Amino acid sequence: MIRQLSRSIREYKTASLVTPLLVSGEVVMECLIPFLIARLVNEVKSGCDMTRMLRYGLLLVLMAALSLAFGALAGCTCSKASCGLARNLRKDMFYSIQDYSFENIDHFTTSSLVTRMTTDVTNVQNAYMMIIRTAIRAPLMLVFAFAMAFRMGGRMAWIFLFVVPFLGVGLALVTIRTMPLFKKVFRKYDRLNRSVQENIQAMRVVKSFVRESYEEEKFAEAAGDVCTDFTRAERILALNSPMMQFCIYAVMVFVLSFGSYTVITTRGLALDVGQMSALLTYSFMMLNSLMMVSMVFVMITMAGESGNRIAEVLSERSTLADPAEPVRTVADGSVDFDGVSFKYAASARRMVLQDIDLHIRSGETLGIIGGTGSSKSSLIQLICRLYDTTEGCVRVGGVDVRRYHLETLRNQVAVVLQKNVLFSGTIKENLRWGNPHATDEELVEACRLACADEFIRTFPKGYDTYIEQGGTNVSGGQKQRLCIARALLKRPKVLILDDSTSAVDTKTDAAIRKALRTCLPDTTKIIIAQRTASVEDADRILVLDGGRIHGMGTHAQLLRTDAIYREIYTSQNKEGTQIEE
Repeated sequence: MIRQLSRSIREYKTASLVTPLLVSGEVVMECLIPFLIARLVNEVKSGCDMTRMLRYGLLLVLMAALSLAFGALAGCTCSKASCGLARNLRKDMFYSIQDYSFENIDHFTTSSLVTRMTTDVTNVQNAYMMIIRTAIRAPLMLVFAFAMAFRMGGRMAWIFLFVVPFLGVGLALVTIRTMPLFKKVFRKYDRLNRSVQENIQAMRVVKSFVRESYEEEKFAEAAGDVCTDFTRAERILALNSPMMQFCIYAVMVFVLSFGSYTVITTRGLALDVGQMSALLTYSFMMLNSLMMVSMVFVMITMAGESGNRIAEVLSERSTLADPAEPVRTVADGSVDFDGVSFKYAASARRMVLQDIDLHIRSGETLGIIGGTGSSKSSLIQLICRLYDTTEGCVRVGGVDVRRYHLETLRNQVAVVLQKNVLFSGTIKENLRWGNPHATDEELVEACRLACADEFIRTFPKGYDTYIEQGGTNVSGGQKQRLCIARALLKRPKVLILDDSTSAVDTKTDAAIRKALRTCLPDTTKIIIAQRTASVEDADRILVLDGGRIHGMGTHAQLLRTDAIYREIYTSQNKEGTQIEE
């Protein structure tokens, strides 16, 4: 995990290395200041002149200034390094997700990925900031303060050997108790984010069914779980402060009482006032260092679980990879399925598609119809290699899709999926997802073919109309037509419409099919539909049932020979058209 995360430091290595050096300088200056103050007190006591006092004063000012400068610079470099690491982690995670196949994405929930890119990265950022600064400062301060305490106080410094282990053991017990709680709580963040995400995405459904109270209870339960675990952890962490105060006051009482006794009885020979004041200062330094070490352990514990979750995303490798020497040209739009069987997971017991043998000619229009769950969408997802076949192979342009460069294949196989997605931006910006370099004339032509131009021109700003996130300010039919136009701009060799005209009326549906047939004669068109009217003029129609080919032929042939197709057609035509046997 550490190796995986450290790869994201990259250009911030210098800042990460300079910070500990600056912190070391800060610690050295802070530890020398009490020593010089003790020397100054003794000099004043012995009756030194003003010149000597000024020298000590200037030296103290210089050391304080250096300590301040080292600390300020360390803060700047530390912030730069930690924020840079967070930036690179989010960037690397986002880029990794872009390379995922659908199979990879199935391993993570959307809410979990969002949590990993926000809360988890923030935890790692905070921990990294403490590691390169506080985790260096606290141990160094502890060691230097110990050394200077023994140098100044002699046998009195033995008090620290009793107090420090006590405090260290107590802080260790607190840290150990909180570790499982912090590991547990981050898993519950996913559930909390999932509740928020589902509620916002399905807000219209929630309101239409008046389920606000149910959603509020679900969110409250998830938020309550997170709050409960954090409260338990913070309650234990709260013990740090009383332990710290107890040790500090115990040391102060001992040093003040025994030190004062020693100073008075020995008349400053065994211990003078300057040394005693230095001992008090070093005691504060050491105990505060232990407190900081404790907080570092807690933060690292919190970040450890977050780091593992981030590493899971970064180490996940796409199940779809380009071959060593990929094919970068698609000859034509022919599509062949040879003995194809497919299941979404290796552990699945049943195949989604079984024994598919299908050969589609370049430029042919193929309709696909079947009942819900007949695996129509699963079939077409193999063509653009959103998934790989479990058995057999799929060929496009006579070449196995696994031999293509993925970008080449997907640029020539345009898919308008069931779930149409528009992004926030203008209509032009959404359309240019299909072709970033498309001219305005090409945009208009694609929209004309998709029967979208007519409604776009009714908008006050036309093609510069702003589309809200998810396309919420256009109707379902308008959204579908914009998505079809976007796909047409790719000028693909294979065009797949996955039930993408379900929200338009039959007249517009027919107009779109006619435009595609006349204007894209060389493009292979695969149309998945629920209604027979959308596929009856196709060159051939494929009937799927339970992941198998049930029938194949023209509209007229299937009416005579295929019971499933005939049943679908009859149920959609209420007048009960007579079918010739």
